[in-house]
Amino acid sequence: MNFLLEKGGDVEVVLAFKDTDNVNESNDLFSFIKEKKLFKGNEGEVYSHLFKDGSYLFLGLGDERKLNFQGIRKAFYSLGEKSQKLNISSLSLNIPKFGELCYTSTLKAVAEGLLQSQYTFEKYKSDKSEKTPLEDIFLEVLEEKVEEVQSGIAETKTIMEGVFLTRDLVNEPAINMYPETLAKAAVDALTPLGVDVKVYGQKEIEDMGMVAFLAVSKGSEKEPQFIVMKYNGDPSSQDTLALVGKGLTYDSGGYCLKTAEGMATMHSDMAGSASVIGGLYSIAKAGLKKNVVGIVAACENMISGGAYKTGDIISSMSGKTIEVGNTDAEGRITLADALWYAATVEKAHKIVDLATLTGACVVALGSVNTGAITNNQALMDEVREAAKISGEPVWELPHDEEYKELFKSHFADLKNTGGRWAGAITAGMFLQEFVNDTPWVHLDIAGTSYISGARGYLPKGATGVPVKTLFNLVKGI
Repeated sequence: MNFLLEKGGDVEVVLAFKDTDNVNESNDLFSFIKEKKLFKGNEGEVYSHLFKDGSYLFLGLGDERKLNFQGIRKAFYSLGEKSQKLNISSLSLNIPKFGELCYTSTLKAVAEGLLQSQYTFEKYKSDKSEKTPLEDIFLEVLEEKVEEVQSGIAETKTIMEGVFLTRDLVNEPAINMYPETLAKAAVDALTPLGVDVKVYGQKEIEDMGMVAFLAVSKGSEKEPQFIVMKYNGDPSSQDTLALVGKGLTYDSGGYCLKTAEGMATMHSDMAGSASVIGGLYSIAKAGLKKNVVGIVAACENMISGGAYKTGDIISSMSGKTIEVGNTDAEGRITLADALWYAATVEKAHKIVDLATLTGACVVALGSVNTGAITNNQALMDEVREAAKISGEPVWELPHDEEYKELFKSHFADLKNTGGRWAGAITAGMFLQEFVNDTPWVHLDIAGTSYISGARGYLPKGATGVPVKTLFNLVKGI
């Protein structure tokens, strides 16, 4: 999609709020469709008038007093969707200043909404949807903001490329997306951007002492892969942010077997790792002047004669021992070694981990908010601000010391499950045991990274959440 800061386009877009009586363009037509109640101006409502003597799309922005960037994203996503259905390939848009909203951020939201409408995952469908892609968006913007808007739109396009990369990786079925192919995808996507990607196999993982990670991988015929991706955007600084993504390319639950329905979408259990790859792609392509290392312990959790079992006591790279109370609480076991590596080998100054960690978080927050646990309020505030800018809400969960009692083990240092209660909290606090006091935020994306039905501009399946948050976090810290 091309964004051209000039006049042009086959169809003119007329913007209107819910209580608008007059518009700058085609006011007689607007008055007519309002009078006939063909168009009310609700958020994302689109009315088309396509004729040889003039073609218009009327786009509703909802209540003017409540307009925000998320509403703009959703409205322009609807515009993009409608345009494709009507086989429109170019649009003309005049974007005014909306109240106190930052003008450049408004244009970024406009661009994102339109770009979001272009995503599909139809790789395995014989009959592809017949839509005309939006090719050219002609924008009339405030003259004094042209350069700033150009830069903002370019950044938005880069972010969305990372979001779409993440969605593609997560939507890929496990028959084709397993540890080796995930590692290859990271190499292929990131190496051309100057990211140093190293992939370690079984023997090297053993040599590093990642006993916990290897225990989870034992049930699968697929060899585990430990993926380290380094982006050195600021050679003058020693500060490094580690992004650690859960990399379970398929999770059967192990001997604590999931139901058939529960397993159907478990190719998405690597959404944390895909988010790290997609986030690093956008960060590197944008040339952000920060140092970031992405870390993924990729494996499958399967059943075989060699698979780990409930009641097993396993060690970890940190030396702490873990009693396995549930083989389906495997993500935190792999992350234990990945987080310890980030803290002690990479010596990261800050760590953010991303994991489809618990069904309990989905029960608590649904698919709207990502759950968070932290040991550092300053870093949590930075993550929360980045999430707010991105339209990807995060909700911080409590982390009182008393919760630690729930995952104490009688026979080992820790147990990998805290029981039925406070499951998202105990899982997150379990991970805290392996960050070695490094400032850390855990993001449980089980509900937000993959959804059962489309919502707003988020498609059914992989959403790409929280790639935008990661980009804005790195940009802002």
